[in-house]
Amino acid sequence: MTPIKRNGLVCIVLASLAGLAGCSSSNHVAYVTLGQGNTIAAFRVDNHSGNLTKIVGSPFNAGNSPISMLVHPSNKFAYAANQIGNDISLFTIDQSTGALTEVGPRAPAGIAPAFLVMDSDGHFLFAANQASNSISVYSIDGAKGTLTEIQGSPFVTGANPVALAITPSGKFLYVATPNLQSVFGYLVTSGGLQPVPNSPVLVDVGPVSIAVDPAGHFLYVANFIANTLSVLAIDPNSGALIAIAGSPFITCTSTTTACTNNPVWVAIHPSGKFLYTANKGTSNVSVFSIASTTGVPTQITGSPFATGTAPVFASVDSTGRFLFMGNQSSRNITGFSINQSTGALPAGVVGASTTSAPTSMITTK
Repeated sequence: MTPIKRNGLVCIVLASLAGLAGCSSSNHVAYVTLGQGNTIAAFRVDNHSGNLTKIVGSPFNAGNSPISMLVHPSNKFAYAANQIGNDISLFTIDQSTGALTEVGPRAPAGIAPAFLVMDSDGHFLFAANQASNSISVYSIDGAKGTLTEIQGSPFVTGANPVALAITPSGKFLYVATPNLQSVFGYLVTSGGLQPVPNSPVLVDVGPVSIAVDPAGHFLYVANFIANTLSVLAIDPNSGALIAIAGSPFITCTSTTTACTNNPVWVAIHPSGKFLYTANKGTSNVSVFSIASTTGVPTQITGSPFATGTAPVFASVDSTGRFLFMGNQSSRNITGFSINQSTGALPAGVVGASTTSAPTSMITTK
């Protein structure tokens, strides 16, 4: 065995090793939370085809109703928010196989933690507690992966926080609150949260998912009930949000009031050129090109593209080559190859079936 340094990770060269992204390998790993089964499914992702291959031992036992998941930048640790368990699980990742091993005890959270985000350096983890209207913040031990809740946590936020997004710099955190049709913004200082100017900002009806573009210039909001996409410019100094001209934008191809596709998730391509919405009401995915200077989304030719039944998330693979859709009713993952020039999605294929409805997906880098 010869250790090779790759992007700060130590990779063990074995002929049979599927490997994790970051190693010189043809595969990396994806994890899918299965809330009803209290488990996490794990797959190897082929870097060239996007094919999913089940990892031995998958699905792995998790907490009570895992709903959201993250992988630490080191690829050594993973975290899952257990919505019914009101806590967060820590897992170590086997560097040879991608298998998960839970490390107890679980970190207490607020009531019904629904979403997790982490700063890009892996120093802090943030959890949106849907039923206690708060955000729990934890410092992360870089060596062990353990979570320690910081002083002042949990921080009070708006009613029913369901989604979080953090800027690439880690300077600003945003929270979607559908009960208030609003997005709250916070300045992050050593993990602590202070409201940004003009927070909260009113968007459209039913904001349930948010995403920041890779440049940190714009925040995109999927409005489930209004069937629209709000676009908010981020002030680089204060973090304040302001709606761009034309926002909100209709997410259906139709411009009539009969448009009811119910966008439930928004995801942005690593290049920042394309945006995807999982449309639960119409069982498809809309694709938009993004104007880099204005942030304006324009639905591409051929969009929307069919997927499985009742998709609840859209996950762009860490390589930027593939899009995976988690389908609640058909209990499977649909995989698409992404056209790198247009963002278009050739016909999707069922990448994997799951033992219960998938709720989120994350891939290693």
